[in-house]
Amino acid sequence: MISSIIVDDEKKNRDSLRKLLQEYCPDVMVKAEAASVAEATACCLKEKPELVFLDVEMPNGTGFDLLRQLDSADFKVIFVTAHSHYAIKAIRFSALDYLLKPVDTDDLIDAVRKVKENRSRPHTNQYKTLLENLNTSGLNKLAIPIKDGFAFLAPEEIIRLQADGTYTHLYTMDQKYTGTKNIKEYEQLLLDHYFFRSHHSHLINLRHVKKFSRLDGYFVQMSDGSQAEISRRKKEEFIEIMSKH
Repeated sequence: MISSIIVDDEKKNRDSLRKLLQEYCPDVMVKAEAASVAEATACCLKEKPELVFLDVEMPNGTGFDLLRQLDSADFKVIFVTAHSHYAIKAIRFSALDYLLKPVDTDDLIDAVRKVKENRSRPHTNQYKTLLENLNTSGLNKLAIPIKDGFAFLAPEEIIRLQADGTYTHLYTMDQKYTGTKNIKEYEQLLLDHYFFRSHHSHLINLRHVKKFSRLDGYFVQMSDGSQAEISRRKKEEFIEIMSKH
């Protein structure tokens, strides 16, 4: 069983989530509920849950305030929110899970499944990364789920990404990481950081492009000496973007 608490300022939302968990995730036991950050802090210290369903925006604080107060939080978090805005991107950048209200049953089941699969992974640094991302004007660290934990990379140090089925290889100047998300998910996160989907298998950091070649197809040479393919249909868009910078 996974012990949990539900944090939401609206009782109807807590009741609804509890019922969904009872019906569709019977191995999640709700030990307590809280309607504020103060109540949630007390509940976490008393109950020591493995999982917290955490509302993002509440009248007297946010779910992020709870993480700030419990800086050594040893529980998993699934954020629950009615708002799809900047905070959601920060959550995704930190490789944390979230549910949009009203909670979809399939999304809930999938989120709980991921908690079970990642029980052994350390997560404290994810919260630290999330709070850092929220406290800056830009998202400065991307949490990469890897097989034995997480790697934390600044977008500018990622040179390129290459698809490998449902996995993605991320290359920095001195190391290769294999992320457990597909390349489309990374594309959605990194498009605002000067990344370009040059090919169905390649996502490149335009700041690291050193040379464009037309020999035997279209390729770019990156700052680490590697090459990435540019598809024919992406060539004109790539040249136009590069000519403006």
